[in-house]
Amino acid sequence: MPRRFLAALLLTLALGATAAFVLAGTLAAPQQRTISPPETTLALQPVHIPSANGHAVAGWFVQGQSGRPGILLLHSLRSNRLEMLGRAAFLNAAGYSVLLIDMQAHGETPGEHITFGYRESFDAHAALRYLKSRVAGAKTGVIGVSLGGAAALLGDAPVDADAVILEAVYSTVGTAIENRLAIRLGELGRLLSPLLEWQIAPRLGVAAASLAPLTAIKRLTSPVLIIAGDEDRHTVREESAALFEAAREPKALWLIEGARHQNLHRYAGTTYERRVLAFFARYLDGDGTS
Repeated sequence: MPRRFLAALLLTLALGATAAFVLAGTLAAPQQRTISPPETTLALQPVHIPSANGHAVAGWFVQGQSGRPGILLLHSLRSNRLEMLGRAAFLNAAGYSVLLIDMQAHGETPGEHITFGYRESFDAHAALRYLKSRVAGAKTGVIGVSLGGAAALLGDAPVDADAVILEAVYSTVGTAIENRLAIRLGELGRLLSPLLEWQIAPRLGVAAASLAPLTAIKRLTSPVLIIAGDEDRHTVREESAALFEAAREPKALWLIEGARHQNLHRYAGTTYERRVLAFFARYLDGDGTS
């Protein structure tokens, strides 16, 4: 009986380790695709922005009202700029210029691997510099969703924007891995998460310690609004609360009741739009006072 139990245990661990190896490759696999012009009333201007990654970042720029601020939109993991069209529409309708990009290894921007915000941060910085050149003299804001939020924080320094919104951003890559494996494999996933985390450096050339938005947010000097779903199992509410606690003032936290790891604009609709516009009006159009 003990031998059978041991054999079953070893088999279970072997299968779990194999699953972790396969999942690691899947999560980091490039998500490139051709982006066809969408049906929209937005006047999308195609742009290609040089990045420190050694490639051109593909995107769309939408001109706003003269002299008004600009907003950079950064999509989530395994997505692309199309995800951000809804946000671009209501922001542009409010007069803001908007820049939507495909970060490296996504959409029409080249990249060998997804790096969970590290190399994507190079594209975020390049895009923000470009946006500043298009709205010269005006303030700039950023909305980063999941991967996009991590990209806004990681790298040598957080983005140098005047206001930042972070949606469903993981705290550390170890926690992110543990959460995702637990969803797929239950408690076995939590036990196997170190195996997946160990693969990060050899697969991606990035140290796992470099993938810690919880640490990076302490260096963010701009006002920040952190948004998350209170039923998100990928990035749990405790992670968002920890990010909020680590951030500098001025800061705000909005936990959306019933929302999971999903498009929070689509979920919360006009409530989302009012909150976001109020935040940007205060810190981009106003003087930051209530």
